[in-house]
Amino acid sequence: MSRGLRLASEFVAAIIVGAGLGWIIDSVLPTRPWATVILLLLGFAAGVLNVVRATAQMNAATAVPPDTPAARDDDED
Repeated sequence: MSRGLRLASEFVAAIIVGAGLGWIIDSVLPTRPWATVILLLLGFAAGVLNVVRATAQMNAATAVPPDTPAARDDDED
């Protein structure tokens, strides 16, 4: 469950940061709503990239070493 919460929090944080930066830019410059929309989409893409990287790291950390012998098949047909 902790892994899932970590991935979800990284994803949501990236989206919130992107939208927040876009909103700040829109409040300073007359670009309303384009900066928010563009940075929201970039935040979404960054969130997906973060989740993919974190998942790859978690999978690599729990991978079975290649020199581990295979388990015997105990089926007696």
